Amino acid sequence: MPGQISIFLSSLVIFGMIQLDCQVLAQPPKEITNSLGMKLVLIPKGTFQMGSPIEEDGAGDDKAQHQVTISKDYYLGVYEVTQALYEKVVGSNPSYFQKRVIHKGDSSMYPVEYVSWEHAVEFCKKLSDLPEEKKAGRVYRLPTDAEWEYACRAGSKSAYSFGESSKSLGDYAWFDGNSNNQTHPVGEKKANAWGLYDMHGNVWEWCSDWYGDYPKGAVSDPVGPREGSFRVIRGGCWGIGAASCRSAFRRRGKPSDCDYYFGFRVALSFSGIPKK
Repeated sequence: MPGQISIFLSSLVIFGMIQLDCQVLAQPPKEITNSLGMKLVLIPKGTFQMGSPIEEDGAGDDKAQHQVTISKDYYLGVYEVTQALYEKVVGSNPSYFQKRVIHKGDSSMYPVEYVSWEHAVEFCKKLSDLPEEKKAGRVYRLPTDAEWEYACRAGSKSAYSFGESSKSLGDYAWFDGNSNNQTHPVGEKKANAWGLYDMHGNVWEWCSDWYGDYPKGAVSDPVGPREGSFRVIRGGCWGIGAASCRSAFRRRGKPSDCDYYFGFRVALSFSGIPKK
């Protein structure tokens, strides 16, 4: 009898281990690489304070702090979309800072710019329509305003993802204090705590939302106003001061606006990834 009990208990342990392994395997990967070599990192769902306190240096229309809950995990591009990737998907490269301008022979890893919100949305659609991406069930899009700030903060509550002071901004961003008046290859500066590069500086990044006033109370998964004249852009850029690179700072642009300040990165909802 003792031997039989021992065997029974051993079987339960083994079964439990098998169950545990299955649960681990069912978890979404922390990072994925798509068919074009684009890396995206998993952003875990959570709740945060969106916006900035009134006393934060440079606070403007981003100062209406409110609680936001992101109720589902999603993926976000580790890097801003590069010129090489944009050209591979769309077939052209509109960027001002190409090799003839930067005099370094190769601009492929520089962020694409001179793209409008409309261009960014078109890129997401064409990327989603690629055979291998379609087969994988991946539908790409621009991040919402809230998703962008949540990912930029990476759990921080300070003005920047790395702290309150802009003294260390040069370690994380290309801005007017160190950029030499141009963009730079993605990923050259430090990443934030969630592994995202250039969330501060380099190029402004388009978000999906129409630009409008923030809600006054707590919200879940906000997507912005139903209509408007301008779209949200985030993160600051190579030609602007430190205060405009804060996690909460936002500005606006017409959907058709193109400039050598404007770029983007892609988002991917977890629901778009088929479960193994």
